[in-house]
Amino acid sequence: MAGRKWSDLSKSTRRLIIVAGVAEASLKAAALVDMKRRPASQIRGSKWVWAPAVTVINSFGLAPLAYFVFGRRRG
Repeated sequence: MAGRKWSDLSKSTRRLIIVAGVAEASLKAAALVDMKRRPASQIRGSKWVWAPAVTVINSFGLAPLAYFVFGRRRG
């Protein structure tokens, strides 16, 4: 599996990888935009902790989802 090339993958596997990448990038972008627009008082924890966590942690979209579920205060 480690030695496989992109061209060795089936068409459906390539599509799945592309869709998953786009979904994760979209979640990260949405979380970062929300963080930028939201006042710090409405975020649990520091923006300086959430931003790198959402950006760097490659967790199949779990870090951005955690921000949306746990990181924002409800008004």
